[in-house]
Formats: sequence, C-alpha cells, structure tokens
Amino acid sequence: MPTDVAVDAELLKAIAEPLRLRIVQLLSDEELCVCHLVEALDAAQPLVSHHLRVLRDAGLVETDRYRYWTYYRLRPEALAELGIAIAAIAQDTPTAGTRRRPCC
Repeated sequence: MPTDVAVDAELLKAIAEPLRLRIVQLLSDEELCVCHLVEALDAAQPLVSHHLRVLRDAGLVETDRYRYWTYYRLRPEALAELGIAIAAIAQDTPTAGTRRRPCC
C-alpha cells in the first residue's frame, strides 16, 4: 500500500456494523432526525442514538439543530477519503505471479 494513503480502521469498523451501514445509506438521501431513523430501521431509539454517536465520533455524520430537533447528515468527504484509500490498495495489488516473495 502506498505510504501516503492510510485506511482508517476505526472508520471501517464504524460502517462495518449492519445497522450503522444502513444509517449511512439512509443519510445519503436526506438529513434525518432520530425519530425518522427509528421508524425506518424499526429499532429502539436508544440503539439508534448509540449507533449515531459511533458514526459521529468516527467523523461520518454531523448534526444540525433545527427548532427542537437534531438532524443528522452524512459527511460525504469522509466516505470519499475512505474510498480513495481502498481504491489505492486495489490499484497497487499485483496480478497473480507478478510480485512474489521467495520462500525460505
């Protein structure tokens, strides 16, 4: 892997959980508050709030207060950076037999 491109393991861990990945997918369409996500995911509010906190701590989502509610939105630049890092790994991967370390 190129040394100037690093994959953030915490970011990968954050989106690897199925419910959090679904939240990311839902937020890719529109800003949503917790009540919208609870309904769309058919999950308990405390569980959804927990997953949103993990996504926020990982830098994938940010919040905006509107009247009494907190709306969540996706940070597309965070996903783009992750995509670039993963694409760099794929691009640098050799084809079969082209780079092989000799065995002992």
